[in-house]
Amino acid sequence: MRAMSTPSTKVSFKEQMHLAREEAILQATCRLLGEKAYDAMTMDDVANAVGIAKASLYKHFSSKEELCSAAMVQILARVRTYLDGLAAEMPPLEKLQALVRWSLERLITNEMPLLPSRNSSLRAVLMANKDYLNGLVTVSDQIGEWIVQAQAQGLINPTLPPLVVLYTLYARACDPVVTFLKDGGQYSDAEIVELVVRTCFDGLSAR
Repeated sequence: MRAMSTPSTKVSFKEQMHLAREEAILQATCRLLGEKAYDAMTMDDVANAVGIAKASLYKHFSSKEELCSAAMVQILARVRTYLDGLAAEMPPLEKLQALVRWSLERLITNEMPLLPSRNSSLRAVLMANKDYLNGLVTVSDQIGEWIVQAQAQGLINPTLPPLVVLYTLYARACDPVVTFLKDGGQYSDAEIVELVVRTCFDGLSAR
């Protein structure tokens, strides 16, 4: 468990090294979850990516589920930080577009973990993780508020339930279209992001 420090608490060099290694483990896990997804990723993969023995990895996280849960909690914290950093005066639709664009940029560089499948053991662990659920509720409530505001302004179809719009936006964070377009090699990363943002918010209609 990560130790909490206060301004008056001096963190030892050993503890600093421990925390730095833990951060490296979580970053490697997020990247591997983006590249391979949960079911294909192994603890050996993480240990090799960080350059440590698997035994050392287990000193930080007792299981693959615990490790990946911590990585998903960290991702939600990054999302919250991004949302909090958006200018208060930015219109709600622009905030939603900015969030989708940010998520796609993370996805295209394998920084955004793919969502676990319904039958994955990770999903069950996440549903029992209070930090993950609290973070998810916080993020969902904020996005949901912007969706309702954009619908009230007539910028998002008001006949669509806000929950449907929310899940549609979440789905862009693991949209396989990004991989298909990147593998095709016809578009740059920036072009792919903008194309997916356009189809997400403008649809396919020529009107």
